[in-house]
Amino acid sequence: MSHANRLVLGQVGDYEIRLLKLFKTVVECGGFSAAETELNISRSTISIHMSNLESRLKLKLCRRGRSGFALTDDGAVVYESAKRLFTKLEEFRYSVNELHEQLSGELKIVSSDNLWLENEFSMVDIFARLGELAPEVNVSVDVAQMSEIERRVLSEDADVGFIHYHRDLEGLDYHPLYQVHCFLYCSNTHPLFNEQDADELERKLAEAKFLHPGIYTNSQASAQVQGLRSAGRAYHYEPRAALILSGHYIGFLPESFAQQWVEQGRLQAILPEQKSHHLGIAAIIRSHGRQSRLKDLFLQLLTEQARS
Repeated sequence: MSHANRLVLGQVGDYEIRLLKLFKTVVECGGFSAAETELNISRSTISIHMSNLESRLKLKLCRRGRSGFALTDDGAVVYESAKRLFTKLEEFRYSVNELHEQLSGELKIVSSDNLWLENEFSMVDIFARLGELAPEVNVSVDVAQMSEIERRVLSEDADVGFIHYHRDLEGLDYHPLYQVHCFLYCSNTHPLFNEQDADELERKLAEAKFLHPGIYTNSQASAQVQGLRSAGRAYHYEPRAALILSGHYIGFLPESFAQQWVEQGRLQAILPEQKSHHLGIAAIIRSHGRQSRLKDLFLQLLTEQARS
C-alpha cells in the first residue's frame, strides 16, 4: 500500500477504549468462551464487539475456530499497545487522585492464600482503619503464587503484595510483618495417626506420601523436607489440607490454619518437636514505583499492626 493510500486510525474515544479493554480481557482469558464469565456478557456479544474493533482498526486481530483462539501478528502488537495505553491511563488516574485531599481510587493487592484471617496479624483491623481514614478507596484483592505476586508488583499491576518471605529480588522493597509456625500433619484415617512406636513411626514416615508445597521458602523449611517421599504438590493451603484430610498424604500446614481440624480430631501433628518450621510473612512494593499517598497510608497501617 502506498504512503498516500495508507489507512490512518482516527480519533480514539471512549468507545474504542471500551473495545480495547474487552479485547485485552479476551486475550488474557485465552478466548471468547473463557471471557464470558469475566466480562459477564455472552459469547455472541463478545464476537460482535471484536468484529467492531477489527472494523474500526482495519486489522485482523485474532483467529478463532475449531483449532482454538490465537492472536494474529497485528493482534499481538495491538494487545501490547493496549496494555501500555491502560498503564498510562492508570498513571493519569493516580496522579489526579493524588491532587485531592480525600484519598480515593483503587488499592490493588495480590497475596498468597490464607493470610487474611490469621490470629497473629489482624488484617481485619487494618482494613477497618483504612475504611475510616479513606472511605472513598476501593480495594481489589487477587490470590496468586509467589512468583506471580512478585511479577505483578514489579510491573505495577498490583500496588502491594503479601508473600511468604523467601528471597530478595532487585526492584522490590520488603516489609516483614509476622511469622507463622508450620507443622507436619496427617489425618485421623492415616496409618501414622495412632502410631505410638517411635521406630515404627520413623519408618512409616519415610514411606508416607508427602505433599510438597512447590517452593523452598527458607533453609529451615527445606531441611524439613529432606528424607520425605514427595508424591504430589500443592502450593495453596486449602487443596493441601483437603489432600491431607483424605488420609493418603502428609504435609505441612500453618498451625493456625490447621487448628480447626485438630480440634475436631481430624488432624494431628507428626513429631511436632522435630517436624516444624517458621515462615515469615512480608508485604512487598516496587522499590521505585509511582508515588501514592494511598499506598503509603496502607504501608503505615501494616507497620503499626506489625509493631502492636
